[in-house]
Amino acid sequence: MTARSIGRCAAVALLLLNSFPLTAAGDSPLPPTAPGESWEVTSQMSMEAMPMAMPAQTQRVCTPKDWKEPPGSTRPGDECRNTDFKTAGNKSSWSVQCTGAQAMTGHGEITRTSADAYSGFIKFSSADGAMTVTLNGRRLGACRIAQ
Repeated sequence: MTARSIGRCAAVALLLLNSFPLTAAGDSPLPPTAPGESWEVTSQMSMEAMPMAMPAQTQRVCTPKDWKEPPGSTRPGDECRNTDFKTAGNKSSWSVQCTGAQAMTGHGEITRTSADAYSGFIKFSSADGAMTVTLNGRRLGACRIAQ
């Protein structure tokens, strides 16, 4: 992997980390709203061929109580789309495909370790190599989300 490829992958990874999770709790008032759950989510990206991992990022997100897509799913206009979201027991999984200048595909998994916590990952592969985003979430309480 060349230095230029690493730089491009790092830029895309930062974009992905900033778009995961979807919305921070209290970003802006968007009526009407429905009950949801507030989570503190920490994500950290690492890439093969990079000597060290990117710094972890922690954000607060508000998600529906019943997940029908990955928590912090992509926003309209993002170059990444989540598909095939499935939940079996305490584990959820999905596929992700990103288009554009840095096309890549991936697979994510989250395991609910308790009613108030989860851990997981998203593994991406592209022509420039592989990267992994690790995820850890902690439920903070109730929130209100836009419908």
